[in-house]
Amino acid sequence: MEEPMAFSPLRGCDRCPADDSLKKYEQSVKLSGIKRDIEELCEAVPQLVSVFKIKDKIGEGTFSSVYLATAQLQEGREEKIALKHLIPTSHPVRIAAELQCLTVAGGQDNVMGVKYCFRKNDHVVIAMPYLEHESFLDILNSLSFQEVREYMFNLFVALKRIHQFGIVHRDVKPSNFLYNRRLKKYALVDFGLAQGTRDTKIELLKFVQSEAQQEDCSRNKCHGVIGHKGPLSRPAPKNVDQHITTKTSVKRSYANAQIHIKQGKDGKEGSVGLSVQRSVFGERNFNIHSSISHESPAEKLIKQSKTVDIMSRKLATKKMAVSTKAVNSSMRDSARSCPAALTCDCYGTDRVCSVCLSRRQQVAPRAGTPGFRAPEVLTKCPDQTTAIDMWSAGVIFLSLLSGRYPFYKASDDLTALAQIMTIRGSRETIQAAKAFGKSILCSKEVPAQDLRTLCERLRGPDSANPKSAVDPPGNTGHHPAASESTDHKAPHAPASPAQHSEDSLYKRGSGGGRRHPRDRTANPEGWDSVPDDAYDLLDKLLDLNPASRITAEAALVHPFFKDVC
Repeated sequence: MEEPMAFSPLRGCDRCPADDSLKKYEQSVKLSGIKRDIEELCEAVPQLVSVFKIKDKIGEGTFSSVYLATAQLQEGREEKIALKHLIPTSHPVRIAAELQCLTVAGGQDNVMGVKYCFRKNDHVVIAMPYLEHESFLDILNSLSFQEVREYMFNLFVALKRIHQFGIVHRDVKPSNFLYNRRLKKYALVDFGLAQGTRDTKIELLKFVQSEAQQEDCSRNKCHGVIGHKGPLSRPAPKNVDQHITTKTSVKRSYANAQIHIKQGKDGKEGSVGLSVQRSVFGERNFNIHSSISHESPAEKLIKQSKTVDIMSRKLATKKMAVSTKAVNSSMRDSARSCPAALTCDCYGTDRVCSVCLSRRQQVAPRAGTPGFRAPEVLTKCPDQTTAIDMWSAGVIFLSLLSGRYPFYKASDDLTALAQIMTIRGSRETIQAAKAFGKSILCSKEVPAQDLRTLCERLRGPDSANPKSAVDPPGNTGHHPAASESTDHKAPHAPASPAQHSEDSLYKRGSGGGRRHPRDRTANPEGWDSVPDDAYDLLDKLLDLNPASRITAEAALVHPFFKDVC
């Protein structure tokens, strides 16, 4: 009798030729895509070709792409340069503000500087020194405790520097704080979302802030009814070719400091189709070599863009008229029938009444990366300070001490707020929110966790969870629900379930952040006796109240850094 054919699973060392072919194909597609992007960049900004040899595309974000290039110096050696190509729809003032941040505050104290800026029509490329750096996730669990101490110290050096100039970075995270482990060099980069404080020394950030406030006011006039604002563009001036150096333009440098606010019709984070995209204003006489006048360069630049802004808004209004006329009409009728003094009857319930729907939409800056946003950002507090950068630094420190990255991962702001509650406590979060005029409802009281116990449990050798420390909502029993409003009596939208329990902090699942396969035991130096000062500093960084949160200057003199030069 013929024996049946035996099948055995492929061994780990076996390789399938088809897999190798697929990998080679994918690699070739990637390389051809990068080559095409480089060619398009050189075509858009041709003066780059005479100065640099663009080698590779090393990064890509929402508002820019970064390329690695080399420049031939006079003494014969080559210098590596990072070229940041801003998206063509960036507002001229926002581009100018980013460049001003780099030229005024950058170049020292671990803050990235700028070498040159190139422009052709609506394409702007910023040339910066290139710092070779490690991936945060790759080195997270191999860092010694002393290296973590030095990393945080140098981050605070950079934050102290920019905060002295009244710059709120708004997007502090590991990928924006470059770290060369071998050379012990650091650089805070990407001021594309930067915002100015009330007393900022960066002149153009004042205009960025005023522009954002004007846009907020115009949206509020429609009682929160927001239509889709598609990209509006007009032909850029022809034959405009500029090469700008920092020596000639500290006050007239260009930047991309976008205060990015995305909100849907219900006031929450909207989908792409309903979100308010970055303002796209036409460009007129965008030239730093303009004739001398009594107006400052910043005033002239903002005035020029406003001229086209009026035409762009008229065009946008015409396009939106048909789709929003009926909605605006119904909302106005609703507003007339619901006086401002009328008290709603949906407070604390799972529904939204007509009184709440007729109220103006809450608008506040919320630019930044999910998982690093401070409580005052998540609750749409309009008065946001440099304290939001310190919260983000605290989240980085939390990842370093726990060995988990990203630590928080949430699909929306309310879930993110609930995740913060699971660590810092619901009662403490509600109390802190009252300090900055917000009311938070939570269906279940969640106690605050001890930071040392939490970090040691997550970092321990028995914890092999590949996920982020705090997961998005899942099916885990009884869950608190959180929602926010402007004050104690103001109504709010129905609570979004923020489902968490103690088990959800450590459960397994797919996606999210992960723990590096190498354990702390690979480099145990210092991790067997983490001092209390580390967790005291972490507690002060993750202070829920921005008014009492530790500053960068105070953090540098904290006892945790007593042995750091």
